[in-house]
Amino acid sequence: MRWTGQLVVLFLIVGVAPSAAQKVDVTGIWRVRSDKEVKNGPREVIIRADSSASWGKETVRWRLKGDKVISILIGGEWETYDVKVKSNSLTLSGGDLEQAVTLQKIGPPTPLPAGAKIPNAPDGGY
Repeated sequence: MRWTGQLVVLFLIVGVAPSAAQKVDVTGIWRVRSDKEVKNGPREVIIRADSSASWGKETVRWRLKGDKVISILIGGEWETYDVKVKSNSLTLSGGDLEQAVTLQKIGPPTPLPAGAKIPNAPDGGY
């Protein structure tokens, strides 16, 4: 009986402990709060598991490095940002941003629109 109790405790610990192999999930529809200024940046971004991201009519390619850095292919060049995902919020900082931008997850990603293409990575890219 005592062994069974220890086994249950072990399963509980393993079940909730984060694995080093786990990656953060950045996929979804993300929206900047309406009271925040984003200048010319998008207010809503769709990040898909196929490495595409869209806002408006723009479709870009993205790559996650570890769980703290995301690179986005914009205008044929990679722009790299620090990324922090916590619960239903995603914060980007660094890169070409003057200040950090936090987005709230509002739903799962929608499919890539028909006819939209993910840009090819430039030579030496990811």
